[in-house]
Amino acid sequence: MTGSRVPHSAHSSVPHGGHSSLAGASVGEARTALLKRAARDAMDYLEGVDGRRVAPAPEAVARLNALRGPLPPGPTSAEAVLHLLDEYGSPATVAKNNGRYFGFVNGGCLPAALAASWLVSAWDQNAAFFVQSPTAVVLEEVALEWVRELLGLPAGTGGAVVTGATMANFSALAAARHTLLKRAGWDVEGDGLFGAPEIRVVVGEEAHPSMLKALGLLGLGRKRVVRVPVDGQGRMRADAVPHLDGLTILCLQAGNVNTGAFDPAAAICPEARAAGAWIHVDGAFGLWAAASPEFRKLTRGFEQADSWATDGHKWPNIGYDCGIALVREPEALKGAMSVTASYLATGEQREPSDYNPELSRRARGVELWAGLRSLGRSGMAEIVERTSSHARRFAAGLRAAGYEVLNEVVINQVLVSFGTAERTLRTIARLQAEGTCWCGSTVWQGKTAMRISVSSWATTKEDVELSLAAMVKAAEE
Repeated sequence: MTGSRVPHSAHSSVPHGGHSSLAGASVGEARTALLKRAARDAMDYLEGVDGRRVAPAPEAVARLNALRGPLPPGPTSAEAVLHLLDEYGSPATVAKNNGRYFGFVNGGCLPAALAASWLVSAWDQNAAFFVQSPTAVVLEEVALEWVRELLGLPAGTGGAVVTGATMANFSALAAARHTLLKRAGWDVEGDGLFGAPEIRVVVGEEAHPSMLKALGLLGLGRKRVVRVPVDGQGRMRADAVPHLDGLTILCLQAGNVNTGAFDPAAAICPEARAAGAWIHVDGAFGLWAAASPEFRKLTRGFEQADSWATDGHKWPNIGYDCGIALVREPEALKGAMSVTASYLATGEQREPSDYNPELSRRARGVELWAGLRSLGRSGMAEIVERTSSHARRFAAGLRAAGYEVLNEVVINQVLVSFGTAERTLRTIARLQAEGTCWCGSTVWQGKTAMRISVSSWATTKEDVELSLAAMVKAAEE
């Protein structure tokens, strides 16, 4: 697994500049030829991805310097641009879609979602308003309802398709800010936060940085949060939650990014709801456990929340970028996000721009629709259950080899220590350099560990066994 992808020799004769070789053809013919070439390059890439190292070879990364330099004074043919991308860009990518990438919680891209992405690019739709793209708006609506059903959330819940969990947290927390301050008689969208009643935010000690970033963007502060102690798996301690009231946002976590653990929502939410607090759930990947009959019990209680943030590009394997913000009362999200102008023609149907921080935006809801339609309920459950089974196999294999697994493997996350921090980091470095698979490092409650995140539909039992052997070999060296 030490080689890097060599550009297709049949394409290597394309010049790096100058006029298009299709200059004599019509614009339509030239575009068709170019797209066929792009499809060929993409298919070559995907067909070769299983046989290459996961991380790019250092020499492939170094060759990216060929793409640097000043902007050319004149045009470059589209064929030459595509050739440059394939020759220098393709070998320097991280092969996250080959089934042996376990570094971050990154899923591969389902074939249906990938194909839909190509079509969406060809459509070139702006998904802000129905009048700009009925197709984009309708498919986004359908996809959001499918997500709600899969996650077991209350009927009537609405939301927005955004770029990822950071913006999903931002959007849902904006709805929380809007609602709590409106109840207190304050118009935060009109008057800002200067002089506003103070909102208290309560989070667990293991809150993900993306949620803290969202709080900072909203003016609620990253540092002024109240932090609740957690247990040895990173779960918020229900007995340590402070007094809550109607000006409190309580942020729970479904799926700790290191251990996969879930906060005890069923024990915390009833009292929080009775106090009038807004309950938000950061469930970037863990919320999808609700789609599995085997793991649904882990998400019990989270349906009592007021808002939820999750990703489409993690466990559903939709491809980048795709996040989902969901709010029990959609009007709260609309109150925080809606925009009006004399030239913006809106109708009676749902307008995505009223629920989304963006106006002009890619029709990413189409890819979400395509991926979920291709999976169905059973397919989504199967991804969760199979990848979690792979995680258990990693844990068992590493324990059998004499290494310490630091977490309870409840879903798809495994933390392993190879001894001292230095030895663990050396093992990770060897593994990454060897190229069979890719895992990253973390520090879990004071102990350095290798983190294995199994999230891709493409990961097979053979991938797991190859990767286990590479991990053990790297540790033994």
